[in-house]
Parts: sequence; C-alpha cells; structure tokens
Amino acid sequence: MFLNPSHFLFCILLCLPSATFAKPVDLPISPISVTDKTEVIEVVGVRKRLYQQGLLKDSTVKTELISQQQIKANQAANLSDAISNSIGIRVSNECSMCGAKRVMINGLKGEHTNVLVDGIPLHTMLSGFYGMDAVAMSGVGQIEIARGAGASLTAPEAIGGTINLVTQVPTKSGGDLDVSMGNMGYKKAALMGSLVPQQKNISASVIVQVDEREQFDGDKNGVSENPYLDNTSLTTLLSYDYDRDTNMRLRLNHTKSEVFGGPMLGDITASIEDAIASEKLGTSDNLFENGHVANRYIGQPWQTAEWVKTQRNEVLASILQDFNTRLNGTFSLAHVNHKQVSFYEGIDYDATDTMYYADARFNFDLNASHLITFGVDYRKERMRSHSDALAGVENYVSDSFDYLVQGIYIQDSWMVTPALEISAAARLDSIKAYFVDLKKPGVEIDKILLSPRIDSRFFHTEELTSRLSFGQGYRAPLSFFESDHGILDAEKGYLLNVSEPERSTSINYSLNFENALWVSTLSMAHTSVKDLATLEHNTLGVPVLSQLKETARVLAVDFSASYQLNSDLNITVTGEVYHYNDVFKTSFAIAPIEQRATVSSNWQHKLHTVDASLIYIPSRDLSDYQYSGYEDRFATQQKPTSVSAFSTLDVKYQYKLSPYLGLYVGVNNLFDYTQGSEGSSPLLFDEEGGYDVTYIYAPLRGRLIYAGFDWSF
Repeated sequence: MFLNPSHFLFCILLCLPSATFAKPVDLPISPISVTDKTEVIEVVGVRKRLYQQGLLKDSTVKTELISQQQIKANQAANLSDAISNSIGIRVSNECSMCGAKRVMINGLKGEHTNVLVDGIPLHTMLSGFYGMDAVAMSGVGQIEIARGAGASLTAPEAIGGTINLVTQVPTKSGGDLDVSMGNMGYKKAALMGSLVPQQKNISASVIVQVDEREQFDGDKNGVSENPYLDNTSLTTLLSYDYDRDTNMRLRLNHTKSEVFGGPMLGDITASIEDAIASEKLGTSDNLFENGHVANRYIGQPWQTAEWVKTQRNEVLASILQDFNTRLNGTFSLAHVNHKQVSFYEGIDYDATDTMYYADARFNFDLNASHLITFGVDYRKERMRSHSDALAGVENYVSDSFDYLVQGIYIQDSWMVTPALEISAAARLDSIKAYFVDLKKPGVEIDKILLSPRIDSRFFHTEELTSRLSFGQGYRAPLSFFESDHGILDAEKGYLLNVSEPERSTSINYSLNFENALWVSTLSMAHTSVKDLATLEHNTLGVPVLSQLKETARVLAVDFSASYQLNSDLNITVTGEVYHYNDVFKTSFAIAPIEQRATVSSNWQHKLHTVDASLIYIPSRDLSDYQYSGYEDRFATQQKPTSVSAFSTLDVKYQYKLSPYLGLYVGVNNLFDYTQGSEGSSPLLFDEEGGYDVTYIYAPLRGRLIYAGFDWSF
C-alpha cells in the first residue's frame, strides 16, 4: 500500500539536482510555468489593498494555478477541457452515450470534488454530474486547485479537493472576442466586454460564450461513442467600491446545455425529436447486425438514445467591509437553480435542484504572527426528481432529497518563525439529509461533525520548501444518480440504503524546489474514506445505493519538473501514480487511470507561440475493476480486460498579427487514437444478453483540427 522508503528517497533526490548542478541566470520564466502561490488573485480597489496587506489570505495549503493563458493554450471551452491535463486531476468519462464527466482529485471519486466560484460552493449534486462540460471558461481569470480534505473552509464536503474558478475582474474598459471553428462540427465563440469609467469606483462586465460539437462514431456502427454537445452561457459581473472601505459585487450567470448520444443524427435518425418519438414504434429484438456491437446498428433509435437538457441560473452577491486596519469581513449570499430534463433509452428523468447559501467570514489581524479567520455559513439544498416511466415500478424509490448544513469555522494562520508557517483550522457542522419519498421514511443522516485541518509550510532554504497537511472531511451521499449511471437499470427500479455520511482522513506532503531555471515538486497524498457510497444489486437484481462496510484507501504520488531551457522555451515533465486498495476498487463503475505521464512545452519567440502536450497512459488490467462483458449478445466473444498503452498529443500555434489581434491553429489528439477505432467498443452485452454502454478505458473522441482568432479591443 505504501511506497518503499528507498523509492521515496529516490523521488526526493530527483527534486534536488538543480540545486547542485544548475547555475542560476536571469532568464524569464514562462508565464505558464507551474506555481504554488495561493495569494495571486486579480482584484481592484478595496480588495486589492487587503490582499496586498495579507488580510484576505485563506491558508498555506498548496494550490496549483491554471492561468488564463494556459486555458487559452488548451483551447478550453469548458471546465473539463481546462483541467483534464492538470497534475493530480483526472476527468473521467462515465458514459459513452451522454458523456457524463466526473472530476477526480488525488484519486478520489468525482462526487468528492467541489467546484467553487470566487470561493463560494455554487455547484449542486446535479451539476456535478453533467455540469463540467457546461461551465464556460470565458471570463475566468484563473483556476485554483487545492487538494485534500478540508482544503477550503467553505467546502468541507470536498474530501478530494476543490476547484475554485476566479472571475476575471476588469481594470480598464475594453473587451475580447475569441472565435474558432474546426472539424466534427466544432464551433466556439466567446465575447467579454468590460466598462470601467475613469475616476469611478465601479466596473461591469458581460461575458457570452457559445460552443458546439457533433457526435463522434469511431467504429462507424451508427452509434456514437461521444455525444453531441451544445452550450450557451451568459455572465454579468458588477463591482462597486462604495467607499474606501467597502466593496460590493454581484455575479449573475445563466447556462443552457443540451447533450445527445446514441443513434447518429443524420444517419440512424433524422433528429433528436425523431429519436425520442421512435419509442412508439416498439422494441427491436436485435440491436446490431448478427448481435455484435461492432456491426451496423439496426435497433430502434430510442433504444440507444440518451438526451439531457439542462438550464442553470446562479446569483452570487458579496460585500467586503474593511472595519479597521486589523479587521475585515466578507458577507456572501448565493442562490442556484438547476433543472434537468432527460431521456435514457426509454426512461424519462426530470429533476430540479435548488440551493441557497450564506456565509459571513471575518479576518482579524491579531498580531504580527497570527491572522485569525472565523465565520458561519448556511447551505440548504432541495432536489426533486420524477420519472413517469418508473412511477408504477414497485421497487422504484425517488432520489428526491432535502439537505441542510449549518456550520461554524475558525482558522489561525501562524507565522511561527520566518521559516515556518502553520495554519490550523476546524469546522463544526450540523448536517441533516433525508430522502423525501414516502417509501423511504425517516431521516437518513442527522449528525454534528467536527472537521479539523492543519497545514504547515517550512522553508528549508530560499529554493526548497516543504508542505505537510492533515485534514478530515465528510460528504452526505445524497443520490443514487450521482453514484452510478444506474438510471439505465431502471426497468427494475432502484432502492436506497444510506445511513451515515462518508468520513475521510487525508495526509498530504509536498517538496518544492524553485530557482531561476527549475521548478520541481514531489507530492504524496494518502486518503481513507469510511462508509463510501457504492452501487450494489440485491437478490432480485435491483440496484441499491448502499455504503461499503470496510475503509477505502488511495495513495497518490506525483512529480513535476519544469525547466527553462532558454529565454524562449520551457519544458515540463510530470508523472502520476495512484494505488487503490481492493475495497476502493469495488466502488468504481469506470476504471480510473492509475498511471499517467506528460511532457509539455511552451515556446515563445517574438510574434510566435507554440504549445504542445504529450500524454502517455501505460497498459492496464481492467479485471481489477470487475470489468466483464461480451462483444455479442450470444456471449461468445469476451471483451478484452488487458488493454494496450496509448498516447495523445495536442499542439497549438499562435501568431500575433498586431498587439490586439492574434491568429491560431491547433490540433487535439493528433494521433487520432480512440477506443472505438483502435480498441474495443464501449458498448457491451452481459451474460444474459443485456446491453450497456460503460466499457470505457480510453479516449472516445478523435482528432480535432481547429483555427480561429483572438481580438482584444
């Protein structure tokens, strides 16, 4: 389970050669180099002054940053695109039809990651499942990734870690228009316009983004391995300095998203509406020619159709008040309404998830050594779901729930010596969660929980820094739907058997070396989770949301090294290894990637910029994660459990035509490697001839070639 001590020592030594052999020279570090400075946030007026004074500092926990330049270098339209190659993070594709994405941090499951907007948890259970492909990157100034339980005072449920989207705040009037197009129906247009009047303490921004892509069918059988996606996002941000000590902010967002997978549009079916309407034509006994998933699809369109349409509205208001030179406070209110209408191969599922959130946080400068942060917060979430197709099924229990959390927290950021910083924090939460279906009476979870966290940072030298963190967290397993794509088993109904919150304990260590040429970091994280939610089936074959009796554990080890070869070229190499115990492995519906290596480069010379990223995934044994199935409905040809290694390469070239206008061209997945065309289809049959769509282990979308322009005005 744990690393051999000699291996650990070897990894540490890898971080140190630059200290012995590299000669520092004054060369500029590439702006996309990895950094761990948690306090770099673009702000104006009151907020800027307080950040510079250190009076809004959150914690000493190690935080990776993804800059706006990196987001553009990745040609990222959404959050999944922006973070998929980041160290310590994996974006798991949970379904080849609907393309549901889960963001995993430190090897934990997707439901253990919490997405924040400007430090406030705005993403509900439903948006955590389908929302990652709909979160627009336009207007995001940077992304902050904090790993480990309790990494954020306001998100104790993020037992894997948090992803904080920091909204770009304008400092001058102007705007940016970014438009691109490519093959496979790829289209993206993003516009940000800002107004900052002279001699006025006010700024306003309007951000619009639309993006679209077609279905992808790598094995040409008429059924997509990657769905059609259409997103529209509109965001408005207002910031006003009422006086020298008071700043007010209002952020509004409206997002619409539509996803469709299964029968290829324009081939098997003419439109999404026709595919859903084909249910009235009845059921085909054979879905594929000769009953084999690699052959032509001959079933009714609705039998493989999955359609998800979501609409989301966010309101976030905050007031920052500087009371005096030692005390300031931030008061935040948020409201989120997320609606989903969906169709899963004949099963309808409609849901509305509403959340209210309030937080009052204070920072008190006790003395030169102690900054005290304390506050209270309140979260109320109400989710109601309904399915006409399942209403008459005896074993069906709705996953509608009510969830209430009331918490208090305190943190002491202590400068022990010039070389040692310690941040000690604790949250006390009252949590109540219960499913409201009449078939599931009573309150499932009613607890008072204490969640402590300690972070420390020690400067061995000016170039070498260690961080050590210990934290505990919790999560209430609120829904069958989030734990598995179990709605596809819905003809048998589904049941709920949850009585305890998941409880996690994590220990994280990182060693960072940095000088004028090198930036290298070794990180290790061990996390254990008790009462981990999982999907089981009872003796009648009915899926049940239950909890593991044994403790699930994962050890994550990663290493990154970035070297500035010259004034133009920066090279970064990373490696990641995750080791799960057998208990944890049984909880996964999709096998996680346990090893990954990347080599990326950034070359900038005068008006030219080239970014490239190569990812390597070694061969794997899927039987460790209970993968089994057949290529045909007659159970004569087993699907492979030993799969080959593969690589993907993304490249983007940018040319600065003028100080305001840039042109670019790029390609994602240059090698055009996909599971459907090079390996085995993600579609499968079980021993009884039942059909499913989750035999996923490799990329499901082919080569994307695009071109566009970026105009600043």
